[in-house]
Amino acid sequence: MAQRNGNSLMMEETLRVLEFDKITAILAGFTATSPGRQRAEALRPHADDSAAADSLAQTSEMTALLASEGAPPVGGSRDLKQTLRLLRAEGAWLAPDALLDVLASAEAAIECRRYFDQARHAPRLTAIAAGLTPLNDLRQQIRAAIGARGEILDSASFELGDLRHDIQQTRVRIRRMLERLLGNESLASAFQEKIVTERGGRYVVPVRADHRGQVKGFVHDESASGQTLFVEPTAVLEENNRLQKLLRDEQREIERILRRLCDLVRRDAEALGANQEILTHLDFTAACGRFSLACKGSAPRLTKEPLVELVEARHPLLLLNVDGTSRGIEAVPVDIRLGEGRDTLVISGPNTGGKTVTLKTAGLLLLMARAGLHLPCREESRVHLFGRIFADIGDEQSIEESLSTFSGHLIRIARILAEADDDSLVLLDEAGTGTDPAEGGALAQAVLDTLRSRGARVILTTHLNLLKGYAHLREGAENAAVEFDSVSLAPTYRLHYGIPGASNAFTIARRLGLPDDVLATAGRYLGEGEREGLALIEELNRLRKSLEIELEEARRLRAEAEGERERRRRLLRELEEQKRAVLEKAARRGEERLKVAERSLKSLLDEARKVGAAPPERARLSGELQQVRQDVAALRPEPPRKGKVPRGVRAGEILRIPALGTEGEVVRIVGDEVELTIAGKKLRRPLLELEQPSPRRFAGKGKKGGTLRSHIEREGFQPRLVLVGMRVDAALPLLERFLDDALLHGMKQLEIVHGSGEGILRRAVRDELARHREVSAFHGADPSQGGDNVTLVELRS
Repeated sequence: MAQRNGNSLMMEETLRVLEFDKITAILAGFTATSPGRQRAEALRPHADDSAAADSLAQTSEMTALLASEGAPPVGGSRDLKQTLRLLRAEGAWLAPDALLDVLASAEAAIECRRYFDQARHAPRLTAIAAGLTPLNDLRQQIRAAIGARGEILDSASFELGDLRHDIQQTRVRIRRMLERLLGNESLASAFQEKIVTERGGRYVVPVRADHRGQVKGFVHDESASGQTLFVEPTAVLEENNRLQKLLRDEQREIERILRRLCDLVRRDAEALGANQEILTHLDFTAACGRFSLACKGSAPRLTKEPLVELVEARHPLLLLNVDGTSRGIEAVPVDIRLGEGRDTLVISGPNTGGKTVTLKTAGLLLLMARAGLHLPCREESRVHLFGRIFADIGDEQSIEESLSTFSGHLIRIARILAEADDDSLVLLDEAGTGTDPAEGGALAQAVLDTLRSRGARVILTTHLNLLKGYAHLREGAENAAVEFDSVSLAPTYRLHYGIPGASNAFTIARRLGLPDDVLATAGRYLGEGEREGLALIEELNRLRKSLEIELEEARRLRAEAEGERERRRRLLRELEEQKRAVLEKAARRGEERLKVAERSLKSLLDEARKVGAAPPERARLSGELQQVRQDVAALRPEPPRKGKVPRGVRAGEILRIPALGTEGEVVRIVGDEVELTIAGKKLRRPLLELEQPSPRRFAGKGKKGGTLRSHIEREGFQPRLVLVGMRVDAALPLLERFLDDALLHGMKQLEIVHGSGEGILRRAVRDELARHREVSAFHGADPSQGGDNVTLVELRS
């Protein structure tokens, strides 16, 4: 128990240091319901890897739905926990407003169920929403009894309707009686005003105090001045009594109705509680999706190997305010890599250069991944869900507990050493500082040795050259430097791997205004070797930056070259297409002229026969006609290849012959040629002139080469094609192949299911059918067969 408590304390400490609570606050602002907000505020990283992966997948589904379909309608859901708790007491009943909350939650459940029933590509969330219970009877009963403003409707029961009718009629009778009394001329002087009013729920008239004796009745009230008495005349006493009884009966009936409705709520309490849990989860997941869209996040790929590979990562608190609004600044992305043969990353460089932000970004994003949240980084990023993340970041100085900065760091590191294992990530900020640099560096190296011997992964920041040297000399450790622009004397917040970073203390001091003579004196105090080492590091950084610029230029030139090659290929394709179009146009014109010439030659031949021309002359004219036909055919371009060049051809396989516009069955293979049979006749063709359909097809068993086939056998053909939900560009190739298969099977009637939607797919299908020469007719199905969602097709015999 003590060990578990220690783990829990370290986790809470890590969450605090990495400011995870600010992420949950942003997330809470994206929720639409009170229970959803509470769920977001209580968010913690999942202990189980599979639960974290499932949460990430649900967030991805919700993010896609938010972008395409809008938010799920969870906003009507109310917090019913207190309401359902009150109803556990037998005989307890609720006010109309509480019942309206129940109705709103039930309505939200049915609306969310419909939303996710129509959602595509969200299987996890759809399965969760399928658990929502519609509660139709409860919704109908509450809606029939209570109005939108919380009033009990006359339709709530027959008795209530009758009572309210009687109340209305009684009120009318009483008012008429009092109005006649007020209109009595003999009593005109007795009334202060000729109005009918109410006191204590009973109808009265205002009578002057000095004419009290003229109007017999009961005084219910008087004005502040005492000049006016509000009197209930004896003439309406019985009717007022009747009205009061009816009002009491109405209240009893209303209470009975509310108790009946509460019994229904009590009956469905379990389903209401389950619905609230599901709606809370959906609201929370929608908040995760909104967070992802706000910070342009993505789901990282999860790996079993203990590594961190965050590409163009950004700290979410640099992107969003706590209320979820954009900060309006462009955060510099950073690549954070640890793994693939490396277990330790030592980050060095100047103050204000972004070392600590990089450290916090790595830790916070890994906590977010384990909590099921998208990360503000590229989607190709890869992370391992570390079982434990420890962080020693910030100043733990405490005057009350007599702790110095160094002591605070040591206490936290001691806790880390007591718990870190091979599934841990340890983040150490400014390791070895707060004491003598030599002693602090030695302690930090010993801590690194211990953590690495246990298999833990470590990322630390430092200014100490001892630790930079450690990363350079130890296998599995790597240096990284935060970039510093020596020209602008400002950090760029980029991270470069393979070399240590210079602290640039003198440069920063100069930028911040320290006198030159002070800096010169400091330079003299700095040893010659130390100055040379710093100069070497700065020179390495300068060379690295120069190489990066050259590499970027080389990449740009390569991209331009590839673009130029692509442009050339595109132009060649366009020229080939233009050439083909010109040839096709010439061929069409030639065919037209050939037809005219044929008609003329036939006329001449007929005329020659009539006048008795010699057979050699007729043969010559026929030969010329055939030659013209061949010349025009030669002009026609070869049809574009549709299938693949045949490979691994076998006897009995069906190959397409584009030049003849038909198919044949392979009888035998002779080198680069094949012998085929077409309608009982044999033909030899080179493989390059043939096409192999995909998937490959073979003639039916029991058929022998050289015989006429009525159709090609294909297993599993059904005369029904379902295209519902497909895009036009994906559906039309399937439709073309379906029609080909149907013709090969000798089918006469087909059924194509395309759905309705906006009608785009239906129109495309019917346009294609109208162009197909083997389709004789098509029409929409009968309503009983699907109506306009289905097209019935008839093929030519």
